[in-house]
Amino acid sequence: MEVLRTPEERFDGLPGLRYESRFRRWGELRLAHLDEGNGPPVVMLHGQPTWSYLFRRVMEPLLDAGYRCIAPDLPGFGRSDKPLDIGWYSYDRHVTAVAALLEDLDLRDVTLLVHDWGGPIGLRVATAPRSDRVTRLVAMDTLVLTGEQELGDSWRWFRDLVASRDDLPVGRIVRMGCRRRPSPEVAAAYDAPFPNSASKAGVRAFPRLVPLSPEDPAAVAGREIVDALRDDDRPALLLWAESDPIFPREDFAGGLRALIPRAGEVITVEAAGHFLPEDRGEHIGATVAAWLDEEG
Repeated sequence: MEVLRTPEERFDGLPGLRYESRFRRWGELRLAHLDEGNGPPVVMLHGQPTWSYLFRRVMEPLLDAGYRCIAPDLPGFGRSDKPLDIGWYSYDRHVTAVAALLEDLDLRDVTLLVHDWGGPIGLRVATAPRSDRVTRLVAMDTLVLTGEQELGDSWRWFRDLVASRDDLPVGRIVRMGCRRRPSPEVAAAYDAPFPNSASKAGVRAFPRLVPLSPEDPAAVAGREIVDALRDDDRPALLLWAESDPIFPREDFAGGLRALIPRAGEVITVEAAGHFLPEDRGEHIGATVAAWLDEEG
């Protein structure tokens, strides 16, 4: 298997990142994660096309409140190794990589915080079979893919953009998905993991993994998640950006509430777009910390 490891110098001086990556072996790959603080662990799963950098400001209030923050880079993203064959990437492999993280670090009493593709991946880890390691769920701007949803014109535009561009402008995509455009330096931090177009195989793969019919194997897994969550009694917190251009709140937030009804109303994060941890990271971290303190 041909694998690219991003040169470390590309990660020098990234704005706002005060945390050092740690590394572990997973099969043939070296995978990266952030791991800071002590106390009950909060595991944060990014989606496409971001990496653990997305959670740098979410972590600060949680660390101040006494929680341990762990944010992995999925295979193909961030500081993790990047298989160059787009066919290597699958839903099952991402799920297995995240499950291995919980096992390798022997994490227990986990609050699992998921965003974007982190939702289908993380919620499968938490429910198939139900993980005793995960005791609370936090979901943001995500959905479980059953092959039955109408994903809308914005998602189709993004899918077609990914398919048509040989060298995807990752930083620009993140900027466009924020309510308040990040600085060019922050956008460059999202470009940093990808030194060339070949390194973006993982980014290009994700739209191909979305099941578009109920018969797709990934759709079967999605329906299993839905069934498992129906009777799941774990505490849950749901957040949605006020102005998500990819998954608009008025069209998709209700689906998240229906998926996890015991969580109650979806909390709107004002002045935020799809990449809401980039727009309102400190606010999200403080909200999650306060909720966890209330849950005891």
